[in-house]
Amino acid sequence: MIPVPFLKGKRVLVMGLGKSGTATARALLAAGAGVMAWDDGETARRAAAETAIPIRDPALIPMEKADLVVWSPGIPHTHPQPHAIAEKARAANVPVVCDVELLGLAKAGTRMLAVTGTNGKSTTTTLLAHVLAECGLPVAAGGNLGTAALDLPELPGDGRYVLELSSYQLELTHSLKLGAAILLNITPDHLGRHGGMNGYIAAKRRVFDFLTPGGAAVIGVDDGPCRAIAAELERRGLRVVKISVESVLTEGVSAPDGVLLDNGKPVTDLKEIPSLPGSHNWQNACAVYAAARAEGLSPKDIAAALSTYPGLAHRQELVGEDHGIAWINDSKATNADAVEKALVCYEHIYWILGGQAKEGGIASLERHFGRIQHAFLIGEASEAFAATLEGKVRYTRCVTLANAVAAARNLAVSDDIPGAVVLLSPACASWDQFKSFEDRGDTFRDLVQAFGEGGAA
Repeated sequence: MIPVPFLKGKRVLVMGLGKSGTATARALLAAGAGVMAWDDGETARRAAAETAIPIRDPALIPMEKADLVVWSPGIPHTHPQPHAIAEKARAANVPVVCDVELLGLAKAGTRMLAVTGTNGKSTTTTLLAHVLAECGLPVAAGGNLGTAALDLPELPGDGRYVLELSSYQLELTHSLKLGAAILLNITPDHLGRHGGMNGYIAAKRRVFDFLTPGGAAVIGVDDGPCRAIAAELERRGLRVVKISVESVLTEGVSAPDGVLLDNGKPVTDLKEIPSLPGSHNWQNACAVYAAARAEGLSPKDIAAALSTYPGLAHRQELVGEDHGIAWINDSKATNADAVEKALVCYEHIYWILGGQAKEGGIASLERHFGRIQHAFLIGEASEAFAATLEGKVRYTRCVTLANAVAAARNLAVSDDIPGAVVLLSPACASWDQFKSFEDRGDTFRDLVQAFGEGGAA
């Protein structure tokens, strides 16, 4: 837990009692702050109350009594319609921030690195933390990913906090001091929450407002919005390190064919790292390399650390190999855009998909259907997906994940195609059969690992 002693005696409203909200409330209580906590969901309020977090309805509190509001970034505070409590706080001139702001204030003397972007944030955050740790630096990673900001551990003076920051968090943060900031990419996302594309770009752009003098702005330049931001920062004289996986950069870090290049000179072949398949992961690795170099690490040490990255659970996670077949857990891929990033990485795919369908289905993936040896359909989306695949890809309706794993193994072993992959990349939410995408991925992993224990398939 990160101490926040500067809030002792302050009256703080904590709005939202998910992971970050409950961590914030605990830290505030430990600091001796007066905590008023609320969540619009009764279940969350009840769970918090059971851990002795004081619950008070802010609608019944004169907002002037609060010194600060710590807001859950998941709750709309501006667009598409501001929450009534956010409006009430601003009318009373009470600051509205998120937990990352409190971390920035509490640990202003500790070096921090931040990662944002539409896609790839989590892998880049964990990969950067892994590289720093492998090179001997004390490190802790969290924020939008995994550990809430105020649940991070205390670090010694030479430590590094690596923070994944969403556009929502960046809007509610003001006091971070960053030694390096990574912006991977910007494509349309969360536009309703930001009042359109310009608002979304502006939120992402804020990460560079927190750079300390001499800090590195690491920017992917393979999309228009990021190229424009890079050009603007260069005009202002900031230290900009460009990254690309579409072209060779003579000044910057690039990997258009999978070989990581530093100012055009080869450093390491990313294609030889199983946990970083595909150009999207090469972009993540380029960003990590650039940030780690900015932290003073050597190319040789960074390359060695990249090679030992174990991967992120449920994101193209290699969970086993059996009869020469690789088994890949990509349960986090809950829509077609996410699935596409996996499909382009493999040539001979036995594809397990389905669940609770999302808008758009899988029609946009048709250009990759030639890579599919066979599809195994599960869950509520089976019939809709079967209609899309009809006449284009062989498929089997399996209903359950266990049936799909067994059928995929039997067919893949029988076909005996070199380089075959069984890929769980569902293009669906998990809630029809599982508690979460993590639960679905864990179940897949357990089924695959049962092969090595003599389990039937």
